[in-house]
Amino acid sequence: MKRVFIPPLFSGILLIVCMSCGKQGFLDQTVTSDLTEDLVFSDSLYTVQFLNDIYVDIGFSEHANRFENGGLDAACDESRPQQSTDVTTTVLFSSGTITASSIATDAWLKPYANIRKVNQLLKHLPQAPIEAHQKELMAAEARFLRAWYYFILLKHYGGIPLVGDTVYAFTDHIPAKRNTYAECVDYIVGECDAVRNVLPYKQIRGEYGRAGGASCDALKARTLLYAASPLYNRSNSNPLLGYTSADPERWKKAADAAQRIITSGQYALYEENNNPPGYSFFYVFTLRENPEYIVARMQGGNKELEEIWQPPSRGAAKGGFPYQETVDAFGMQNGKAIDEDGSGYDPQNPYAGRDPRLAYSFIKDQTVIANNQGAMAPVNIYLTANGQPSSQDAIYSGTPTGYYTNKMLNPEHAANFIHGGQRCFPLIRYAEVLLNYAEALNEYSGPGTEVYQAMEAVRKRAGLNPYQLPEGLSQAEMRERIRNERRVELAFEGHRFWDVRRWMLGDTQNQQMHGMEVRRGNGQVTYKVVVVDKHNFRPEMYYWPIPMSEVGKSPELEQNPGY
Repeated sequence: MKRVFIPPLFSGILLIVCMSCGKQGFLDQTVTSDLTEDLVFSDSLYTVQFLNDIYVDIGFSEHANRFENGGLDAACDESRPQQSTDVTTTVLFSSGTITASSIATDAWLKPYANIRKVNQLLKHLPQAPIEAHQKELMAAEARFLRAWYYFILLKHYGGIPLVGDTVYAFTDHIPAKRNTYAECVDYIVGECDAVRNVLPYKQIRGEYGRAGGASCDALKARTLLYAASPLYNRSNSNPLLGYTSADPERWKKAADAAQRIITSGQYALYEENNNPPGYSFFYVFTLRENPEYIVARMQGGNKELEEIWQPPSRGAAKGGFPYQETVDAFGMQNGKAIDEDGSGYDPQNPYAGRDPRLAYSFIKDQTVIANNQGAMAPVNIYLTANGQPSSQDAIYSGTPTGYYTNKMLNPEHAANFIHGGQRCFPLIRYAEVLLNYAEALNEYSGPGTEVYQAMEAVRKRAGLNPYQLPEGLSQAEMRERIRNERRVELAFEGHRFWDVRRWMLGDTQNQQMHGMEVRRGNGQVTYKVVVVDKHNFRPEMYYWPIPMSEVGKSPELEQNPGY
């Protein structure tokens, strides 16, 4: 049988699956059909569609407007949340007031709903009218997706209940006792190892976007990197929240897993179109298919991010607003930090000579993008000389920080256009793999040649000149360089929220945050850093609370400390 791929977000018939073990049937009846469990898995097309449906939520955790007024960027120190009449998870995290009764439930419900779908598929797949080889591939994809959703649970909560292959009915007793953190890591890694050789290492052409062997290696590498990090390696830690003793060999395992992708030669940084310097960093995100994406949320033509991140004049501004602290993390094109001796940074011309990725990551005053007439026009964020807003996009009118997000946006597509681009959202890309490798190897054995090479590859593609790092960096100095490189290269892709937690840098989430006020008039331009708001952080916020609605269902389900 020819393998049919129907993009998950655009399937003609998406199977509506029970989101919990309630008293509904396996499949709710749709308005167009009366699909039953037996019918679904006795038809090859429906069975393939069922697998495709498990892909739909693969990127929900990183979605730019996950909480309706921002995503994870607005729940940490990357961006300020959009004002909202509701008390949202973004506001609760930034203000330090998160509770088990107020937390969003998606991180618990969506993964377990999809894990149940995987188990349902694995149960019925042997009887489906599909060739044996195709069944083997489909089962391997499903097991990868199950591991993916377990990792989402793990990074939110620590150890969580592992349900194996069991499909529970509403009449069954559903075990809710949490497995240890170590058991969950071992399970995820074991599933990745078990199916990586079954799948093509890199999916191409009509299969592009499906899980492959590299997807398994990449998820394994990320899982092991997190598992080796300080948060999960504290002495006498609660076994649900991490290991009970530190082991530097965990860094070596993480490095080895990332190296497997690097040495495969199947993936690379996109560098085909790097004029002006750093342009390929922007351009890769506009390409549906590219050599860098290992796992992505596949989409058809869309302007989703433009509708979230562009300014009000383009019909958007629904997501978070970048803080000055995020902008300041971007150094100079000469590779130096803005506060480093010899950087050349000028506070009254703050965007001159900067890392080229800055312009492709932020919409600042006078950034040129398409307007609703299709013409390229600057975004006016400045105040006039007498302090009046220059437009609806101005600071204090459209943005409280003086910035909008530009990451992954196409400047020729306005949010209020009819048509969009072919962008898909990256969930694991090769640049992250290089930075994962550099971090793990530096923590294990210090800043050797391989660490420098991985870091400098990312910096070279970014358009830094010189892109080389200073020779003779200590392990601690290289650690700070790696952490900042992640903050810059992976900004607004869903990493910063988790990085500051696994590194135990809660103090970075407990500070005054700032923006940039620009004034123009009388032939002069002035720049002033202004106070925006205060973030607060409590130690229990290193982990998410399990939703109170779930804890209340079973005395076996132990809540995380502090909630």
